[in-house]
Amino acid sequence: MTLKISLPICAAAVMAFAAIAAPASAETAAKELFGRAPLPSVSSPQSHGFYSKGCVSGAVAMPADGPTWQAMRLERNRRWGHPNLIALVQRLSREAVQDGWPGLLVGDISQPRGGPMLSGHASHQVGLDADIWLTPMPDRRLSVSERANISAISVLKKDSLYVDPKKFTPAHAALIARAASYSQVQRIFIHPGIKKAMCDIYGASRANDVWMNKLRPYYGHHYHFHIRLFCQDGSPGCKPQQSTGSGNGCDKSLDWWFTSEPWAPAKPKPGKKPAKPRAVTLADLPAACTAVLSAPAPADESLVTFTGNYDPARARANAVPVAAAAVRPASRLPAIVPVPAQRPN
Repeated sequence: MTLKISLPICAAAVMAFAAIAAPASAETAAKELFGRAPLPSVSSPQSHGFYSKGCVSGAVAMPADGPTWQAMRLERNRRWGHPNLIALVQRLSREAVQDGWPGLLVGDISQPRGGPMLSGHASHQVGLDADIWLTPMPDRRLSVSERANISAISVLKKDSLYVDPKKFTPAHAALIARAASYSQVQRIFIHPGIKKAMCDIYGASRANDVWMNKLRPYYGHHYHFHIRLFCQDGSPGCKPQQSTGSGNGCDKSLDWWFTSEPWAPAKPKPGKKPAKPRAVTLADLPAACTAVLSAPAPADESLVTFTGNYDPARARANAVPVAAAAVRPASRLPAIVPVPAQRPN
């Protein structure tokens, strides 16, 4: 069964793309421009800038439903990414099922044209990041309402940094191991407690170092894990992240997370007032992102949804100016949903 998403056209959606088509002022927050773009640019797929400071052109949509996945939080309109990322998530869903996982619940990927988000993530801007819930997919199709309101389940013990063995099972570990095994994956963000559990299961064998090293402990990430790909071929403007180094990460660097230091509140410097946050503007992003905002859009979302029938040439042949795309049924605004503040950069 395929989930049908019927969202009415609203004046706000029309205004969203109209605002994108018009020149942006130097003071306009970039998140307002990218966060309200309902559809991607129709062009060759490219990531521009860094994971936390950039945009993406030629993104495609993860279908809301597949035989081995369901996309969550559909109202956010954040299931867009570089075609290679969407292909990898779909591959992971199939192979995870073969490993015994019931199927993926797919969280935030990127906005249609990437860029800063109206709320939440600092990264997920260049179409190369994807969140995968640690909650198994149920044996039925969830409704749009359920996908908007169901919460992912933490795998930690209550008030603890360690996993609960009743919640974090060998199947969870195998899912993360499968994701880390792909050569396209640069790193995966997980909670320190999950990293510790993975070290306990897989750390003894040095043969696992090549993928264990990709598992990077970070704040949060006990409800989901965060896949990040390397910069892809054809994206000369994509800025890579530093290497994860060597070894398996089951060392003093992991032990540090179980001290008080990483969890202690930051101490303000005496006599220094906290700096007032400044909104990131279009001028702060790579120059290519200005062109990405004004590039033609697909005539319909179905033309850029990554299925077996996806044809980029057909999408380009049916591209329309962004102002025209604003009146299409697929146009809609992502909801502003609060999420934890601490995110990987």
